[in-house]
Amino acid sequence: MQINKLFGRMLLFGMLLAFFQISSLAQEAAKNKTKMKLLIHVTTGPENPTKAALAFLVAKTAVEEGHTVSIFLAGDAVQLIRDAVLDNLSGLGTGKLREHFDALVKGGAKLYLSGNSSKARGVTDADLQNKSATFALPNVLLDLLANSDKNLTY
Repeated sequence: MQINKLFGRMLLFGMLLAFFQISSLAQEAAKNKTKMKLLIHVTTGPENPTKAALAFLVAKTAVEEGHTVSIFLAGDAVQLIRDAVLDNLSGLGTGKLREHFDALVKGGAKLYLSGNSSKARGVTDADLQNKSATFALPNVLLDLLANSDKNLTY
């Protein structure tokens, strides 16, 4: 009987020690989680609300996880910056564009719009007013790409 109690206590002690070691390793892994510089290049505009909102949802998630995020809107995607689009676009299962956009701005994401695409679609300085966004040329996109760890295109 004494051997069974001793064995039980040793087993319990061993299990507790293993639990604390695993917990410590998990905490260490979480601390060392690599933070990335991400570029999200969006060319999908209001014509595909699910895909457009998905790009912003992924960007928002990356910001929330502590990554540095730059978003470059080109082609039809530059229209996503307009207040009417921000306020009304909602993707099927990918959420509301305005909520994602506001979270990105609050989280410090950098937002760029292709100057050429914007000009061709009538997006002006007035559309950027009170938004953390700037017009940029292709050289900025290339620089962002060269200096990012990963890039996603939507």
